[in-house]
Amino acid sequence: MALYLDSAQINDAKQAMAWGWVKGITTNPTLLAQSEQSPAETLAALAQLCPGELYYQLMASTLDDMLREGHQAAELIGSQTVLKIPATPMGFQALAQLSPQISCSVTGIYHPAQAAVAGEGGAKYAIAYVNRATRLLGDGIILVAEMAQILRNSPTRILAASLKSPDEAAAALQAGADHLTLPLAQLQALATHPLSEKTVQEFAEGGCGLEIRP
Repeated sequence: MALYLDSAQINDAKQAMAWGWVKGITTNPTLLAQSEQSPAETLAALAQLCPGELYYQLMASTLDDMLREGHQAAELIGSQTVLKIPATPMGFQALAQLSPQISCSVTGIYHPAQAAVAGEGGAKYAIAYVNRATRLLGDGIILVAEMAQILRNSPTRILAASLKSPDEAAAALQAGADHLTLPLAQLQALATHPLSEKTVQEFAEGGCGLEIRP
């Protein structure tokens, strides 16, 4: 399992990478548009900060342009690149051509059958928008479970995105998601519980440990 930061903000990346347990960064066109730098400058900076995979989502609308954009992104980001390719007929066609050369994911999956196509097209990851699927379809956790059942004998892993709470993140993992991507605040929420803080305070008030020498 890996936890990813879902952001294109440089300060977010610096903070998340400093924690040591966030393994990569996912971006999308909306997140890149919120950066003060150009997409190319932002991606180059994120690649320097990120020790693992960095996801870039294709924006082109034709097959030839998708292929060109994918190779340009890989040239910019390097070996960390994971392309996010939309779950559309054109996107799946691009996936089949790009995946032998560049790590690819299929994004915006809303039906488990699309996960099957992603697997056959060579996707390393199939991305489910959990909370958005709940709002649009009724239950994003069921979508993850159905995708996991279809991909159980496939090397394609499930990345759960659009997660709004620790409960939703845990439910996605329990349903079969392999990895999670979350904004900075939600990553912080995963590591925080008031009872944990209370327990630490109780030990601090009534316990003792090693004397820390300077």
